[in-house]
Amino acid sequence: MKKLAILTISDSRSLETDESGKLITALAKQNDLMVIKRVIVPDDIVDIQTAYLQLEQQGPDIIITNGGTGIARRDVTIQAIRPLLLKTISGFGEAFRQISFEEIGTRALASQALAGFNYRYQLTYCLPGSKNACQTALTKLIIPEYGHLLFESSTKRKEVHHHAH
Repeated sequence: MKKLAILTISDSRSLETDESGKLITALAKQNDLMVIKRVIVPDDIVDIQTAYLQLEQQGPDIIITNGGTGIARRDVTIQAIRPLLLKTISGFGEAFRQISFEEIGTRALASQALAGFNYRYQLTYCLPGSKNACQTALTKLIIPEYGHLLFESSTKRKEVHHHAH
């Protein structure tokens, strides 16, 4: 069973009022993902990076952040997480915006949703804070594909490791 950590970025939510975090947890459990940790931090680059790196240390296979992916001045999730990623999966953001465009129109274009692998080859997804956006991303993109992405990255990792000797 793959392990998942959830990082909610919000100035106003608590674990009780974090509907998106609860939704991600529920969808994860329905799909054989074990949620090992759920954390909330404010919209602050250092707070986000600190929490992300602490989650990374817990050894999840997947880290999902939600919130702070828009273009408002307070939205700093992408600036915080992108430097911590070794590789980004541009197709994820493209597909997410395309699906969102069909659901909410041109407002989808402001989403900077992102996916990639960090330096520990943990699969990371940065999702918007809205419940609908999280539902869409999980059901249409993340759940159908995460197994394949993790498999691909583990074969790559062995090759890289092998060449190092």
